[in-house]
Amino acid sequence: MDYVIVTDVVTYESPDAVLTEAAQVLGEQAALTLDQLCRDVITVGTTVQYADNRSARLQLLASSQPTNAAIRQAVATLSGNNAKKIKTIVNPNQNYNTTPINAAYIGICSSKTTYDLKGLTGWVPVQSYPSQADVIEGEVGAVDDVRFIQTSEAKTWDITNGPGSTSLTVQGTLILGQNAYGITRISGEAMKNIVKPLGSAGSADPLDQRTTSGWKATFVAKILNDDAMLRLESVSAI
Repeated sequence: MDYVIVTDVVTYESPDAVLTEAAQVLGEQAALTLDQLCRDVITVGTTVQYADNRSARLQLLASSQPTNAAIRQAVATLSGNNAKKIKTIVNPNQNYNTTPINAAYIGICSSKTTYDLKGLTGWVPVQSYPSQADVIEGEVGAVDDVRFIQTSEAKTWDITNGPGSTSLTVQGTLILGQNAYGITRISGEAMKNIVKPLGSAGSADPLDQRTTSGWKATFVAKILNDDAMLRLESVSAI
């Protein structure tokens, strides 16, 4: 939740619809906040794989990039766990309808990991897909049985490791099967934009100088099946 204060002077002097613009900014902030909350919940899963055949995060080196073998191993792990491939996606609307897609595991990665993935043998960029009909928003390409979606909110960790105690940023890529995690909200209270006009605060705003616009939401994210999700940790080459 958050809010902004708009003064009467700003309202009088601005040629723009200030509250409309504030609502747009707050909407973007709300979406980003809920995305980060979900990310922080589902990135603590216990099915973890480290690039370069390392056995712990602190063992990763600057050369520990994702490889074809690492992607194949991740797919084998999920398949061995009986994790089903994702065949539908939820439409980005309030009705939560679904749309069928070609079956695959879905990888959520950073732009730096995308850079590494583009160098892999067999990388298929999204623009080269035989059909664009079921492309997922943010999808950048595919390797093996994994379709990758790029986000600026992929989880990272800063570590110090290697010769000379080099500082490294570890990139966390989530590879998901069906029903790996779930989210829920309270019907009718999922998200609200609340506007309090000038003077609505009564004696707390005796000169009618402040308008507020804010948002609040109900949101829960939870891992449903640890075996249906895998976190691949690596270090980008850039």
